[in-house]
Amino acid sequence: MSEQLTLPIKVLVPCGSLGAGVREEEVEYGLSRGAHAIATDAGSTDSGAAYLATGKSKNSRGAVKRDLMILMKAHARTGIPVIIGTSGQAGGDMNVDWTRDILLEIVAELGISPRIALLYSEQTRESIKTFNTAGRIRPLPPLGPLEDTTVDECDHIVALMGVEPYIDALEQGADVILGGRSTDPAVLASFPIWKGAGWGASWHAGKVGECGAQCTEKRDSAGVLLSIGKDGFDVEPLARDNYCAREGVSAHMLYENTDPYILTEPGGQLDVTQVTYEALEDNRSVRVTGAVWKPRPYTMKLEGAGGGRFQTIMLVGIQDPDVLRDVSGFHDRFLEALYMRARQTLPPEEQDDFHISIRMYGWNAVDGRPVAEGTPPPREIGVVFIATARTQELANAITHACNPYFFHYPAVMDKELPSYGFAFSPADVPRGQVYEFKLNHVVEVGDPLELVRTRWVDL
Repeated sequence: MSEQLTLPIKVLVPCGSLGAGVREEEVEYGLSRGAHAIATDAGSTDSGAAYLATGKSKNSRGAVKRDLMILMKAHARTGIPVIIGTSGQAGGDMNVDWTRDILLEIVAELGISPRIALLYSEQTRESIKTFNTAGRIRPLPPLGPLEDTTVDECDHIVALMGVEPYIDALEQGADVILGGRSTDPAVLASFPIWKGAGWGASWHAGKVGECGAQCTEKRDSAGVLLSIGKDGFDVEPLARDNYCAREGVSAHMLYENTDPYILTEPGGQLDVTQVTYEALEDNRSVRVTGAVWKPRPYTMKLEGAGGGRFQTIMLVGIQDPDVLRDVSGFHDRFLEALYMRARQTLPPEEQDDFHISIRMYGWNAVDGRPVAEGTPPPREIGVVFIATARTQELANAITHACNPYFFHYPAVMDKELPSYGFAFSPADVPRGQVYEFKLNHVVEVGDPLELVRTRWVDL
């Protein structure tokens, strides 16, 4: 694919995340429309810090292999490149290697020998401390200056790549790219920029298409086709019974972005202030023109995740009318009793080194805020007990001590003890370690490839 292509450059985006369900018929449609490349994201931070901290994927191996097999069959027939970003859910080195092993299994089964580039963007704690000492790292709100102790709490740290590492791999002849942690739009924007499409148009197309068919009107389909020129792009669904509307396409600038007109990416900002959205005559596609790419000093966002304390949980369902008449008051009395019970069983040195919470689902478990006065009683609530402690054994012990109270604590003390509906036996479920994101910072780099390591699997 090193030959010059005539604009527009057509990028087939088969799904919003590899493993979420690529559809063969949609891929075939995109190929029939002249797709020049296949590009898709494979992960995000949406599901929390555990996947970066542990190097595991949220999507199953079988689901990722199924989707990647469809894409590699398309590559085998057409020769167009396949570009994957944030491999294995979190884009750490372990996540990339996990995806690599699946890919090697597929190419062996298909009997093909693509030139494979692996882009690693994981950083060592020592290098992050060095950058920090040199004044190259700054915080993003609401965090303050980065401390070395925070860096030491991270099990894995990644830097989010822009388009340049992907373009470099394509320039060196990559047929398949498995990228580490990258910004979602960069994965889609890299190929058209490499082939001469406009930077503003490519970055905006990447933003609109990053979640596949989420920018369309029937979101039960999977992918879209982006046709990108110098000043704009067209977006159309890969499913023939689907269509794009101006509102849905324009609204995607607000997805995971606080400003509907400005998107900050490595090396610049995408400005869509003057963009126009036009419905095309086919009643399926939208034409987008006017995006501007404004270069800025090159920075890469840092994500760091690490393990913390341990948790054990229990669950009950409650229909007791005494509880439901005063859920908030019951919560406060209940929590106080659980703390008292736990402290009765713990040695003195552990008395203040744990945490208990109870979440009243069906009342205010999601936001924890007080419920408006006059809110009618719910029909039932689900109550989740969470004990958090420095070891799993201690979290288990706290839960075991609280078990009788959790299932039988009365709303009215002079009545017979109730029995609430517990879901499991044994009732306690050790949840394991709690994982947290520790970093919300950017690092300044002089070279977009400075924090990226490219490895080749040449078959």
